[in-house]
Amino acid sequence: MRLLPIISLALYPSLGLSQTTAITVDLTKTYQTISGFGFSQAFQRAVQLYKLAPAVRDKAVDIFFNTTSGAAFSILRNGIGSSPDSSSDHMNTILPRNPGSPSLAPAYVWDGNDSGQLWMSKQALAYGVKNFYANAWSAPGFMKTNGNDAGGGSLCGLAGARCNSGDWRQAYADYLIQYVKYYAQEGIPITHLGFLNEPEFTASYASMISSGSQSAEFIKILSPTLAANNLSSIKITCCDAEGWQSQAGMTQQIVSAGAESLLGVVTSHPYTSQPGSPFNTRLPVWQTEWADLNGGWTTAWYSNGGAGEGMTWATRIHSGLTSSNISGYFAWVGTQSGGTNEPLMRIDGANVIVSKRVWAFGQFSRFVRPGAVRVATGGGTNLRISAFKNAADDDVMKGALAVQVINSGTGATTVNIKVSGGTAATAVKAWVTDNTRDLNETTATLGTDGSITGSVPARSMVSFVIS
Repeated sequence: MRLLPIISLALYPSLGLSQTTAITVDLTKTYQTISGFGFSQAFQRAVQLYKLAPAVRDKAVDIFFNTTSGAAFSILRNGIGSSPDSSSDHMNTILPRNPGSPSLAPAYVWDGNDSGQLWMSKQALAYGVKNFYANAWSAPGFMKTNGNDAGGGSLCGLAGARCNSGDWRQAYADYLIQYVKYYAQEGIPITHLGFLNEPEFTASYASMISSGSQSAEFIKILSPTLAANNLSSIKITCCDAEGWQSQAGMTQQIVSAGAESLLGVVTSHPYTSQPGSPFNTRLPVWQTEWADLNGGWTTAWYSNGGAGEGMTWATRIHSGLTSSNISGYFAWVGTQSGGTNEPLMRIDGANVIVSKRVWAFGQFSRFVRPGAVRVATGGGTNLRISAFKNAADDDVMKGALAVQVINSGTGATTVNIKVSGGTAATAVKAWVTDNTRDLNETTATLGTDGSITGSVPARSMVSFVIS
C-alpha cells in the first residue's frame, strides 16, 4: 500500500483551508459613540468633479453617499475660504475687501458656489447626510499678523499677536458665523465649525498659527457669538493639528484655560504622529484628514501592504476606533486628478477611477452609522474585530448590530459569533471586500442557538449585520 505524505497546514497557510475561531460580543460593555465617516472636497476639488459630464460625476457622488450600493459616507468637510480669488488651490473668501478696521461694517459677498462645495453639499444632503463640518484653514489675510492668508501668521488680538490694525478676534468670529448663515439660507445645516487647520504648520497655502492657549482664547469668543446668533447647536471643533501628539498638547492647554466645556469635538490629523491611546478629554475625538501623499496611484485592496491599499486603510480605521476611541474618521479628499493616492477616486481625463480605499471606508460607514455605540468584543485570534450597536432610530441600520472582521492572513477563517447582553438575533446578512469584491453580499447563517456563522476570506474584510 502506498502511503500519502502528511501535509502540515502550519507550514502551508497559503493553501487557504478554513480554520474556525470563536468571537464574542458583549452589548453591556460600551465605549464611544460614533459620529460618522467623511472626506473633503476643499481646494477646488469639488469644482474638478462638477466639471465632468453629469453621468460621470453623478456616478461618483452615488458611490460616495448611496447607503445601499455605495460607501454611505456620513460627514462632509468643507473648507471655509480666505483667499481673494479661486485660482489654483485657493478658496475664495466671503470678505474680499478689508473694511479698514475691525470696528467697521464688513461687506460680505456670497457667490452661491463656494468653490463647488455648495453643489457637493447639496448632493450629500439629498442622500441623507446630516453632518456638515465647515473648517477654516485661515482668517482673511488682513486679520493676521503677516497680512496674508498664506504663510502662517496669527490672528490679530490674540495673546502675543498684536497688530497696528487692531483686534480682529470678534470680526473673525463674525466672519465664520456669516459663512454658516450663507449655507443655512441654501438649505445646508452646518453642524460643526472649525477655525484652524494644522495650526503648528506654516504652509505656502492658507494657514494660520495658533497655540492651544490662543485657541482657547478664541473659543471663548466664538462660543458666545454662536449663542447670540441662535446657533448654539453648532459644535465648535479644534484644532485639526498636524499630528496626534501636537493635538494632545493643544487639548491640554484648552482644558487648562477652562475652554473645554465650550468645545464640541477635538479634531486632529495623523501626518506627523499617529493615533495611539485616547486623548485625555471627555469630548468626542475625530481624525479629520489623512492621505498617502507620496505613493503612486493604486486601486488595490491588497498587493504588498502599501500605504495606499484598501486593506491598509481598513486596518487604520479599525485601529483608530478601537485603540484611540475615535468617533469620526475622515479621508483627506474625495476626488482629485494626478498620480498620487491622495484621493479616494482619481479624476482621469473625462473619467473617474475608484480605489479600494472607498470600499475600506464603506465597510465601516455603511454599517456603522452616526449614533452607533462601540461595544466589547473578544476572541477571534489573528483577526481584527470590532462591533457597533446602531441607534434604533437610525434610518439605515434601524438598531442593527455590525460586527466587523478583518482577516489579514493568507487563509480563510470561519467565525462563530455569539452575542450576549441583548435580545436574541432574528436575522443576519454579511458583506465582503477583497481584491475581487467591493462590498458584495456574502453568506452568513443564524444558528438555532442564536450564534452567527460565516467565512472571512483571506486578506479581506467582512461586515456581519445582525438584526
